[in-house]
Amino acid sequence: MKVILLGNSGAGKTTLAKRLTAHHPAALLSLDAVAFDGTAQRRPLEASLEDVQGFVSSHPSWIIEGCYADLIGPILPLCEELIFLNPGVETCLAHCRARPWEPEKFSSRQQQDAHLHNLLEWVRSYPHRTDAYGYAQHRQLFDSFPGPKRELTHIEKETPARL
Repeated sequence: MKVILLGNSGAGKTTLAKRLTAHHPAALLSLDAVAFDGTAQRRPLEASLEDVQGFVSSHPSWIIEGCYADLIGPILPLCEELIFLNPGVETCLAHCRARPWEPEKFSSRQQQDAHLHNLLEWVRSYPHRTDAYGYAQHRQLFDSFPGPKRELTHIEKETPARL
């Protein structure tokens, strides 16, 4: 299994990745872990790509999830299935509001909550962004991928057994 989950923040990538690894043991990489330097600053793209390449070469079976088209594009040829989580902006916003505290990203629930307004604005801009995190780049990656792929618009209804 070599699967990439792509989509907006709040689309359900992390949740689906955890469900998949519970049914199909595989190494799991959240691209957030290699994209940032421990602050709000992106690491140099080359350094992040080196970490992603190291991850895929170290594991025979893997799931990678994230919204970074600039990190996904170079490893897409290694992928056996691409899943584009595209439930719509309103669903993504609701998921962001309902997120439990993410200690791997924030030192406290209060710090996470203080960041929520910015996250919601960023999620709202998804359809219009032209950067590596926006719908246009995600759609281009998905449409150009020649291998097995699926676009999920109702993630809650999808179960690992069906994937």
